[in-house]
Amino acid sequence: MAGSMDLGLLRKGAHSPSYFSLLRGMGGQQSELIDFCIPCNPYFPTPEMFERLERNLQTILKYYPSDGDTITAELCTTLGLNPQTVAMGNGSTELITWIDHLLIHDSLATPIPTFGRWTDQPLETDKRVDMFQLPESHDFALDVDAFVHFVRQRGSRVAVICNPNNPDGGYLPRREVIKLLDQLVDLDLVVVDESFIDFVDAEAHTSVADEAAIRPNVIVLKSLGKNFGLHGIRFGYLVANPALAGKVRKVLPKWNLNAFAEVVVFLLKQHREEYHRSLELFIQDRRMMIQQLAALPGLTVFASQGNFVLVKLPDGKDGVQLRDFLFAEHGIYVRECGNKLGSSSRFLRFVVRPQQDVRLLLTGLHAFLYGASGDALASVSDWRGSYEQDSWRFAPPGNDVSSVASLGQARHRKR
Repeated sequence: MAGSMDLGLLRKGAHSPSYFSLLRGMGGQQSELIDFCIPCNPYFPTPEMFERLERNLQTILKYYPSDGDTITAELCTTLGLNPQTVAMGNGSTELITWIDHLLIHDSLATPIPTFGRWTDQPLETDKRVDMFQLPESHDFALDVDAFVHFVRQRGSRVAVICNPNNPDGGYLPRREVIKLLDQLVDLDLVVVDESFIDFVDAEAHTSVADEAAIRPNVIVLKSLGKNFGLHGIRFGYLVANPALAGKVRKVLPKWNLNAFAEVVVFLLKQHREEYHRSLELFIQDRRMMIQQLAALPGLTVFASQGNFVLVKLPDGKDGVQLRDFLFAEHGIYVRECGNKLGSSSRFLRFVVRPQQDVRLLLTGLHAFLYGASGDALASVSDWRGSYEQDSWRFAPPGNDVSSVASLGQARHRKR
């Protein structure tokens, strides 16, 4: 397994080590590592798309890409957006950095736990970050009225939410997000980070990007890497009114996007059907994985609308020890959340993966939690059989992603 690697690498920094760092630490033995840490789409791009990229690798690496405006215009044509309302960055974190430098002048309020760059980035530039603790007793659900009251009480000038939230996967319905925007119309800026919103099946109409394009102080952020399973390319975009979007576009380098990003953006129009099918497959996997994890005695499982599932370990069990055990003994890489503000080391985030990988994760969890793994695969097989008999409840054939039945919009835990 991965036992020969120095596990100290897993403990460095506020964020998880890169996949490349882990592979180097393992001597390049990529086949041994099962990644439950990096949240991306396991079914997209398709093998045919990867083959096309491989055939064009020399050209992609050898020549300059088009300028950012050209690539952005193509993306907007595919997604039905107005290019004047869009700024495209070398990853959503580049856009977070520019939002901080250009538009956050004094203070920012955000619920925690959340994506670390929304707290770390403004703190690095000496802004005040007002942190609103999401209550575990309410499954980390965001109460809009309570958050607005907190923003007013603290005098915050910028508010940021992630929807769905990372790491718990909590989803705020569109009507509630619009309510939030209406109540904070006087702030300098309100950001809705929708990096994981394509994975939501709680309702058909989810994004508030259309609202951002016409409101005076709203930015919606999107991460293409997470949606399309291509973190290595580093591309994302924001939607805002033309003045706000233009302010960000003006500071971006003319060639801030790489040739891989250009090729993929131009491929998307041809493969939208495959992309939507990938979401349908993913949603089935998420439901199965949540049910299987919830069957483990003592494990708290939080229902998720993201492409990951947050769990809390039983009393007396530590997430750092579990992370190291899974990595060393089973070659499984997971996200322990002890370094996330508002969380603790008893929480772990597991990325949703296909069933053959989940079975291995469950085996490792059984071994760590209960000291034995003999019944792990048997229990999974028994549950899977009942799932397949009733599979029509989860994914009616021929339905699009918005019509796939949900486990329930309300947050759910099983102890």
